[in-house]
Amino acid sequence: MHVKRFEDAKPYEAPNHHGVVGLRLQGFEEAGPENQWVGLSQFLPGGGAGPDATPFEKVYVVLEGEMTVITEAGETVLCKYDSCTIAPEEIRTIENRSNHACTMLVVIPYPPEAI
Repeated sequence: MHVKRFEDAKPYEAPNHHGVVGLRLQGFEEAGPENQWVGLSQFLPGGGAGPDATPFEKVYVVLEGEMTVITEAGETVLCKYDSCTIAPEEIRTIENRSNHACTMLVVIPYPPEAI
């Protein structure tokens, strides 16, 4: 078992994101997960990301607040404990349109060059 305490999580910069602080909870470390990494993103009102896409899928889980997720299929608002999967190469934009912070768990496979 690999335990990492929240106080030991390190911030990371996510490309094409604004108004957000990301903390790496698991991944990219000795004895950590081998297939994916887990981040905790804290978006201020007006914060968000995109539009962009990645070659691998990702999962978003809203823990607090709400997040609007926009894809070519339309847009939806994720509220507390809602989740979604973004498919590989699916273009998405996320926006915190509320006046409250949004805390979101993000699970993403490692990019091929990191394995």
